[in-house]
Amino acid sequence: MKRSLIFFALVVIAAAAWYAMQPTYSEINFQNDQDMSLPAGALAAVNLPGSFSEQEQLGGRAYDADCASCHGVNGQGQDDVAPPLVHKIYEPSHHGDMAFVLAAQNGVRAHHWNFGNMPAVEGVTRSDVLAITAYIRALQRANGIE
Repeated sequence: MKRSLIFFALVVIAAAAWYAMQPTYSEINFQNDQDMSLPAGALAAVNLPGSFSEQEQLGGRAYDADCASCHGVNGQGQDDVAPPLVHKIYEPSHHGDMAFVLAAQNGVRAHHWNFGNMPAVEGVTRSDVLAITAYIRALQRANGIE
């Protein structure tokens, strides 16, 4: 019993230490923002790939119609509005494609940023979101996010 309590206490201390080491919004280093000038209000500089596949082009058009008003042009984010999607936080190993589908379908509670909760996006289909995700992934790859 005593060992269990000690083990539990160590787990709690380790978890608290991990949480304390997580960057706050103001500490997050937006990629390339020191190397490139940012448009007014943008939170991340985004390099565009040389070309987009047909699905990525469809996703880009859907993104412009349904996502850019909050997440900014090319996923750069907007100060005091919404985070950049071309950011290491959204790399595929951390936020898989289904995370984008679920966020658009159901909304998502704020957990990485201080922008507040994201509401569900009315009128977008699962296939729209998958095309948008393909577009975002192409932008991410062009910016070194794999």
